[in-house]
Amino acid sequence: MKVPELQVLYEDNHLLAVAKPPGIATMGVPAGKLSLLDVAKQYVKDKYDKPGNVYLGIVSRLDAPVTGVLLIARTSKAAGRLTEQFRNGTVDKVYWAVVEGTPEIPEDTCVDWVRKDERHRKMHIAAASNPQAKEARLSYRALQEVPGGTLLEVRLETGRKHQIRLQLAHRELPIVGDRKYGATRLFDEGIALHSRFIRFQHPVLKTEIELTAKVPNCWRVFGITH
Repeated sequence: MKVPELQVLYEDNHLLAVAKPPGIATMGVPAGKLSLLDVAKQYVKDKYDKPGNVYLGIVSRLDAPVTGVLLIARTSKAAGRLTEQFRNGTVDKVYWAVVEGTPEIPEDTCVDWVRKDERHRKMHIAAASNPQAKEARLSYRALQEVPGGTLLEVRLETGRKHQIRLQLAHRELPIVGDRKYGATRLFDEGIALHSRFIRFQHPVLKTEIELTAKVPNCWRVFGITH
């Protein structure tokens, strides 16, 4: 099986940050399919000539159709400390999303309660009283109009499954290409949702790390190339 080339954004003994391409799952795929975790493990194995199994821990999972910055720990200590930062909300996460239409409110904070629908592998807006519901918070601002939609900058405050996709679609702003959540416009690869920027504290050195991922080539249809 051909292993795709890994686009590395940052690398040291504790961390590996990569730019995830569209169409590949982060992890948890059926036998015979490649995940990005598999590709990253092969990269580390080959580069450092490591025998046996390679430990890598995913600390910022992205949906298969989503692109951009993905943070991976190279040690269990780093994984634990980074996971704690995500849990405490001290990690700054910025996404770019191209949505169909134009938001009535150009800058807003969205607070909803969401629940999982395992049968259909999607999420739903729920009542706060639902025992299965969890709070989902994000803020967005419109950056510019693009052909067929609007480019939004989205900041995540919680990390629920499909959160950005669901919360924007709930406001009649489905992400381009996201048929699962009501989009009507097709997109060449995946959906127009990109993990643009992340800021966090290095789990060992305690320095501040900032990483930015360029949008993939398929975003050129919107006139966005950086």
